[in-house]
Amino acid sequence: MVRIRLMRLGAKKKPFYRVVVADAKARRNGPFIEIVGTYNPKTDPAEINLNMERVNYWLQKGAQPSDTVKKLIERVSA
Repeated sequence: MVRIRLMRLGAKKKPFYRVVVADAKARRNGPFIEIVGTYNPKTDPAEINLNMERVNYWLQKGAQPSDTVKKLIERVSA
């Protein structure tokens, strides 16, 4: 199964995330299929950049978003 999920980057106590499409069995920071956005929770307000065209493409192909990514998509769409 393909999932849309977060890949953690950044230094200790300063997280920065990439929103990636990856196989569900792959490691968190392991191989991925495509980068579809970024998420920086440390800014005020949190910075969310998503390529909604690609996100919708993968959702139509059957990719399942993680709970956190689902909330990010809702925030961007609103």
